[in-house]
Amino acid sequence: MNAALELSPDTGKKSSCSAFDIPRASFYRFHTPRIPVKKQQPISHISLSGDEQQTVLDLLHSEKYQDKAPYQIYASLLDDGIYHCSIRTMYRLLEKEHGFVKERRRQVARPHYEKPELLATAAKQVWSWDITKLKSVTKWTYFYLYVIMDIFSRYVVGWMVAHREKTALAQRLIKETCQKQKIEPNQLGLHADRGPSMKSKGVAHLLVDLGVTKTHSRPHVSNDNPYSEAQFKTLKYCPKFPNNFGSIQDARLFCQDFFGYYNKEHRHSGIGLVTPEQLHYGLAQEVYDQRCVILKNAFEKNPARFRGKTPQPPELPEAAWINKPKQKESEMIRA
Repeated sequence: MNAALELSPDTGKKSSCSAFDIPRASFYRFHTPRIPVKKQQPISHISLSGDEQQTVLDLLHSEKYQDKAPYQIYASLLDDGIYHCSIRTMYRLLEKEHGFVKERRRQVARPHYEKPELLATAAKQVWSWDITKLKSVTKWTYFYLYVIMDIFSRYVVGWMVAHREKTALAQRLIKETCQKQKIEPNQLGLHADRGPSMKSKGVAHLLVDLGVTKTHSRPHVSNDNPYSEAQFKTLKYCPKFPNNFGSIQDARLFCQDFFGYYNKEHRHSGIGLVTPEQLHYGLAQEVYDQRCVILKNAFEKNPARFRGKTPQPPELPEAAWINKPKQKESEMIRA
């Protein structure tokens, strides 16, 4: 091909290609530089306009919502009677165009063990409790936060901050919480990991007296107590969570504000983006129905944006599991 190119100025391209038995089309294609053509992605007629995207971004970065996840913002706007776009669209705008979404922790793979299996289909059936440390300003000194939560509603039914982890303190918190929530004998199951207070004889005897069934996680498997672990993550990733607390009074004041917010204002993604208090006390269905009306109105204004299908808010939970069992192959065939 190069020899044909060198000969072409003297003999002409046609004669040069004939001499070397080269198709002229190949000759021109080989020596003509190709300019890559960038195909522009067609813009969908149902996508947000530039002004609408900027409105959503301004809202996501506003002082009111800058520390909240898109799930929380979506639910808050719906409850205020406002709809801009879906949760996925909020994430897409943040991630693809602006890179503001990322994972904040390392992922750990756990080995397989036999799992405890617990089911709650309503509030006050299964509670989970755990203890976490809160740093003090004094080195190697901590305050201990005890938290009991309902796994169905995610409602924190009881909490306490103390100077130490002690069986007597755990007994007092469990007893007072059961009395406050009016728990009857044989009504409740209480799940925990295998910490010293959780496995203590004092707590075991108290639960027998109260008629409460106790269960424990497998050793060194935090996934067997997922609701308490997730709740502690929400606590410690709170933007206002300090590096350390000056006194136990500071820790109690912070927790009082946080758990008030968590129960009454936090739209929980695991329970249909309602607050734990709404689900715990039977107010969630009313909120769900109101959201359906708002989304129906949004659909009627612009049905093409939703591809002709009325959008629905996240469903309310019907059950909460700790380690839901896998369906057996024989049961799947019969179903």
